[in-house]
Amino acid sequence: MTILVTDRLTLTPVQASDFPDLCALFGDPAFTHHIFGRGLAAEEVWFRTLRDIGHWEAMGYGNWAARLRDGGDLVGTFGVLHYKREMTPAFDAPELGWGAAPRFQGRGMAFEALSAALAWCDDSLDAPRTVCMISPDNAPSHALAARAGYTPYAETTYKDATVVLLERLAR
Repeated sequence: MTILVTDRLTLTPVQASDFPDLCALFGDPAFTHHIFGRGLAAEEVWFRTLRDIGHWEAMGYGNWAARLRDGGDLVGTFGVLHYKREMTPAFDAPELGWGAAPRFQGRGMAFEALSAALAWCDDSLDAPRTVCMISPDNAPSHALAARAGYTPYAETTYKDATVVLLERLAR
């Protein structure tokens, strides 16, 4: 499995040993507000962890746990995904997903991790573009997406919530 290293971060495929840190991250309503509207219970985080482990096994890519190279604190999760989301229009390209813990936001770490994931996509996947979806009111994520080269192409509903679909052409 692929490990990515940046100036400040090490991104490793999510594994069972990440579970305690993922519980803290996904249990924080400030982190999950735009994703789920609430913090997740440990059982829900465990199922997400198992999904992420299986995604790497089935697809050869998935979510990375991004940690500080100095100290190992979990900064967030960043990934290349194929979740077969049920929405119209359907995703027809690899999906990028990301989230940084509130205490690490505004420090350029999310852009650093996302840039590493996108460079990996551009070098390793035969995909002319990647896509993502963001809640319309998640201004920080929209700013990060724009900085990374994403532009909106549609607005739709996913699980009863309005989302903006964005795309980025491979470099």
